[in-house]
Amino acid sequence: MMKFQLFTTVALKENISQYNLWEGDIPNIVEHHLVKNGEDSYSLEVFNPIGETIAVITVAESKIESLKKNGVFSQRSLQPLLTN
Repeated sequence: MMKFQLFTTVALKENISQYNLWEGDIPNIVEHHLVKNGEDSYSLEVFNPIGETIAVITVAESKIESLKKNGVFSQRSLQPLLTN
């Protein structure tokens, strides 16, 4: 059973460093991948602020969440995460 509908806008629940994506970034769901004996996953399309595709990635369902009423959109540079 799909938890999220196709073409829904969601938020990442954690950083995905190989794509320079951060927790809270806002992609759109473009495909659902049903897994019989494991966690379903979703393909996500990530856009820049002017609507160009940055990446299409596949993540486990537990790595995304619905948008929240008390959230806010923001803009940042697409750059690698800083690690200590």
